[in-house]
Amino acid sequence: MKIKMKSILKLTTVTLVLILFNCKNETVQIEYQYTDKPLSLSCNNLDAKLYLEALYSFEDDILNFYGKNRRNTNATPSLTMAYNQFVRNAISGRVPYQSVVSAHTIRVFEALKQDKTLWDSENTKSHLNYSSPLIDCIANNINDDNLKTTFNALLSINDLSPKLFGAPLTSKYRNALNDKYLASYIAFDLYYSKLFDIDLSMVNLEKPEAKVDFNNVPSQNDPHAGHNH
Repeated sequence: MKIKMKSILKLTTVTLVLILFNCKNETVQIEYQYTDKPLSLSCNNLDAKLYLEALYSFEDDILNFYGKNRRNTNATPSLTMAYNQFVRNAISGRVPYQSVVSAHTIRVFEALKQDKTLWDSENTKSHLNYSSPLIDCIANNINDDNLKTTFNALLSINDLSPKLFGAPLTSKYRNALNDKYLASYIAFDLYYSKLFDIDLSMVNLEKPEAKVDFNNVPSQNDPHAGHNH
């Protein structure tokens, strides 16, 4: 009887361990929509495919929300204008994230949340882990020397934050068009980290997509030129 009970307990324990292990390792499946875009993050120990999906989804979100010229509604949406408006509003805490975020970005965010290297619950300045491989990658590869120096200086004294890096970033937001390391910082620290603070269940996922003809985006600096949804 004792042997039988021990066998049952052992079997039960193994079953519970397997259940917990499988639940813990369930991954969020997403449909990658930007596989035609260049893999422009060249660092080891990064899920570059997922991170770039997150970056391009973020750029489409801000292009749809901030990229239009309010004085000329017929003008082609501009990623330059989108970055200008987003960065300024993000630094001053005025981004209506529930209105900006798209259904695809929410799915990408759910996948990003499973990357335990990305986030730091004890970071009072941001949910982003400033000791992560992503931040290390960004710190080593920002194109602009002045921004790179400032970023690394703040990082070295544990003083990096959207607020402190925001001042130099606001004047050089255009760099993000061609520097996808800088763009990744903006996407992850000013956008995805903020999604932890909003109720995503309240987002209107039925809102119509902006009618943007990406074939008419002429700027060679705009990586979304020619991209249709």
